[in-house]
Amino acid sequence: MPLLARSVLTPLHIDVRRGAVADLGAILADGRISAGGDVAVVVGPGQGAQIAELIRPSLRTADVFTVAGGTLDAADDLGGKLRARSYDAVVGIGGGKTIDVAKYAATRRGLPMVSVATSLANDGIASPVASLITDGIKGSYGVHIPIAVIVDLDFVESGPDRHNRAGIGDVISNISALADWELARQVRVERVDGLAASLSRAGAEAVLNHPGDMADDAFVTVLAEALISSGLAMAIEGTSRPCSGGCHEIMHAIDALFPGTASHGELAGLGALFCTWLRGDLRRFGEMSACLARHGLPRLPAEVGLTDDQFIEAVQFAPRTRPDRYTILEHLALSPTETRERLADYAGAIRDQLG
Repeated sequence: MPLLARSVLTPLHIDVRRGAVADLGAILADGRISAGGDVAVVVGPGQGAQIAELIRPSLRTADVFTVAGGTLDAADDLGGKLRARSYDAVVGIGGGKTIDVAKYAATRRGLPMVSVATSLANDGIASPVASLITDGIKGSYGVHIPIAVIVDLDFVESGPDRHNRAGIGDVISNISALADWELARQVRVERVDGLAASLSRAGAEAVLNHPGDMADDAFVTVLAEALISSGLAMAIEGTSRPCSGGCHEIMHAIDALFPGTASHGELAGLGALFCTWLRGDLRRFGEMSACLARHGLPRLPAEVGLTDDQFIEAVQFAPRTRPDRYTILEHLALSPTETRERLADYAGAIRDQLG
């Protein structure tokens, strides 16, 4: 994972509520973002085009570009289009793939970027990381954090429920990532940034302990704010360390070995729960397992379409996805046989919870 653009600055504007998109024109008119409304609006194949039409009357000089696929090629192609004229800012409207393409292209052009999220699938809505696919493999690229972040609950609500619930898994995985960071501090004397860790932990704890669900505006607001806090934590630290440990190594391994299995957030939550079991933290394991179950998120390999053999293969491969990172996976260095034994115990513990 390349070092990210280190910054302790928060976005100029964060707005999480119903009807937030209605104020987008006024936000973009802020002189710190765009003096004359000369912005490039980037939309995906979903609700982005609908939002672009809503704001078009207040942004008469804006250009709208449609992107798809979440690939590095798409981001490079967008960067080429951004060179066609002088823009004040880039506005990414849509899900994670669209926003990541917009973040990458804006960063390469040196332009501020506004993130307008229509789903809560992962913490990319405000993070200094763009996850883009190249040659069939998803890679992570350091980018600038958005200058403003807008989450309109009306558009989130009308999006795919599974995508939004996946964000819960991504936030919950922070708990495991922070435990891995602390392990690296103890074993390798790795520096831990207290502010970054606090932001990451606060969001995860808020989601973990909230009794609501995706039908509850209060819970959805907490989830959105937690995802934004995760992005800020990474920006403060300068790497994805506060939100990415063995959990994300397993997720990246599954993506590489068995692409299309499940979403980022679903796999991050599954990986975090397994890593927490490996760590022997039964209290945290119980809390996280109950939360994932309550929100209908996967806890077993079979629930994301993987056999035990495939999951074991992914766990063995996982450390190679982040060779510079020290997590519980590197610490234990389990053999395939040992991983199989731990997985059987893990599955048994989940079955006991189901009771």
